[in-house]
Amino acid sequence: MRTEDVLAAIATGLWRWDNSSGIVTLDAEAARLLGLPAEPARLTEAAVRSRFHPVDWNEIDGVVNLAVAEGTLAEARLRIMDSQGRVIRTVRSRSKPLVEGDDYQLVGTLQEVAEPQPGTAARTPITGDWRRSREAFLLDAGRALAEARSTAEVLRVAASLSMPGFSPDGLAVFGAAGDRLTIIGHHGHNAGDESPFSSMSLDTDYPAAEVVRTGRAIYLPTPEEYLRRFPVTWPLARRFGRQSWAYLPLIVAGRTMGAWMAAFKHPVAFTPDERSVLTTVARMLAQALARAGVAESERELSLGLQRTMMPVLGPGIPGLQVAARYVPTGGGLQVGGDWYDMIQLPGGRISLVIGDVQGHDVRAAGLMGQLRIALRAYASEGHRPDAVLSRASRFLYGITDGDGGTGAGGVGGAGGAIGVEGNGQAGGDGDRYGGHRFATCLYLEIDPATGVVDLARAGHPDPAVRMTDGTVLLRPTAGGLPLGIVPDTDYPTTRFTLEPGETLMMCTDGLLETGGHDLDSGWERVRTLLEGHDGESLEELADRLVEAVHGPGSHHTTGPLADRREDDIAVLLLSRQGPATRQGRQGPRRTMMTVAQAEPERVAAARRHLRQLLHDWADEDQVDSAVLMVSEMLTNVLIHTDGDALLVASVTCDDDARRLRVEVSDGSDELPHKRHPGEMASSGRGLVLMEMLAHKWGVDPRGEGKSIWFELNEPASGEGCCA
Repeated sequence: MRTEDVLAAIATGLWRWDNSSGIVTLDAEAARLLGLPAEPARLTEAAVRSRFHPVDWNEIDGVVNLAVAEGTLAEARLRIMDSQGRVIRTVRSRSKPLVEGDDYQLVGTLQEVAEPQPGTAARTPITGDWRRSREAFLLDAGRALAEARSTAEVLRVAASLSMPGFSPDGLAVFGAAGDRLTIIGHHGHNAGDESPFSSMSLDTDYPAAEVVRTGRAIYLPTPEEYLRRFPVTWPLARRFGRQSWAYLPLIVAGRTMGAWMAAFKHPVAFTPDERSVLTTVARMLAQALARAGVAESERELSLGLQRTMMPVLGPGIPGLQVAARYVPTGGGLQVGGDWYDMIQLPGGRISLVIGDVQGHDVRAAGLMGQLRIALRAYASEGHRPDAVLSRASRFLYGITDGDGGTGAGGVGGAGGAIGVEGNGQAGGDGDRYGGHRFATCLYLEIDPATGVVDLARAGHPDPAVRMTDGTVLLRPTAGGLPLGIVPDTDYPTTRFTLEPGETLMMCTDGLLETGGHDLDSGWERVRTLLEGHDGESLEELADRLVEAVHGPGSHHTTGPLADRREDDIAVLLLSRQGPATRQGRQGPRRTMMTVAQAEPERVAAARRHLRQLLHDWADEDQVDSAVLMVSEMLTNVLIHTDGDALLVASVTCDDDARRLRVEVSDGSDELPHKRHPGEMASSGRGLVLMEMLAHKWGVDPRGEGKSIWFELNEPASGEGCCA
């Protein structure tokens, strides 16, 4: 008896579908099942398609593509239509794809099956409800996996997926490392269960190993099938009490990077629809793991760059405490141009540097590393701060000549202080300086024994000083252009003394301007934090400063950074050890600033600075008087001399009252004299005001130049009196 006759007796027909030519060959029984005359036929794909229900045809197209990709059987239930569009029967199709190059042929059978009974439709492979549930599940799964940012998050999402109708109770993700199979993560197992699979040779007779070797999925619907195909490793799987297993390849860009196991405690037939869902999830899982791996590699690269470029502050310095923090921006590789450094100088002096190279990219990080090395070299040669910055500017100009473009930050992106005193043009004009990359920098040297600080500044925000009584002031310093803008420029040096118990803070503009703040409002936020620093170590203060901008834990740079930071942050704190005054007890306050002939706008800055120094002075009228006298004294120097003015202000305790003493010095030998201005005169009232408002005042010749000074005594009953 012929095979065709046997198949016809059981209502089963044979068919062959040539994908390259689009021709479908049917035997007599297959033609009958399709509603055609019961004789062999050769039809076009369109003619055969017209016999199937449109919904079922769309379904079989996906099933066939899946079978071709996996090299498995294509199985589906199809409704046959007559010429009037009525369903005349339902057939079950089972076919095997024979791949030939880029094309394939399907060889299989058609067999008539009974129509599904009411109440069983939900269990059939092809129903609208099941399909809608599957599509919703895949959309949710794809969204959740796309949002996962690390391998651990991807594995947590995979473990939480609830597949429609056949959720696995055990999951495992295997990775391929060389010729070994390793466990990346698992769910539904006890601790230690992964030990036998943690390092397995790819030659092992184990389903996941075979999937990685071949790139094809393996479905094991029963324990008997597992034992038959993988008898060597069956004892490893038997102890988990599972009934069905699916092992699918994790493929990215044509390369099998691992395997995914879904194990079930209930039997699963792995119908084409179920296989389609599992295959789609495996593809999304592979893409998510690849993205997470790239992100983790980038984070590791950025952390490596940070560890390489950020210095270790080294052993403790007698008489000084130092703390520092660096937090990269949240975008890209999370590397940028901010840096800090501490350099041991001959004679026991210490140099501290903080700076910001323009941009938030690898180029900025590379330039930062070069500039940091150059600054170290110039400092170690014994140059003074002004000479160190001049040489560093020439060096940066040379290595960025022709760099082309200003990078991510624009001219304003490396230091928000561009455009402040002595720094030239405000930020924002990237072509003005020929497209050079530039850097802002603050460089100081301190003698630990005396606390004398020599500081030079290149377009960087001014430092701040927290005094022993908790008063916090910006320390105005003379400044020059950012490094690298012009090859030759001068950087004036500012000298002051850091008293015992005082803390100096230096930072990049990222600490001030993050969160929608400008330099002024950002400074007020930081000043409040510094004023509240009482009894904490410098390390704790550094943490608080960073946390105030980005939240708890953001000062750690060794893990994923969840927040999107607007700019890099570098903070450097320096404290001179000594008997710090308790909060509320008024210790001495001293400050000074220079007002140059070319910077008349600094007179207004001096007025603001004096008000900050007297923030808790009891008599507001006295504060207004002091500000008025300082304004007159500085303006007189700028008008009547050709030199700069040096303002020195101090608040000291004397018995139960405080005294303000302000001195303004200049290089002119001409002493001021008291005049009697008329009613319409526009000048000549400076000394008259001092005589009326000050408790004491005077003029002291000082070799080359002179000093004009005044004193004010705070009322003894004021709340700010010494405790």
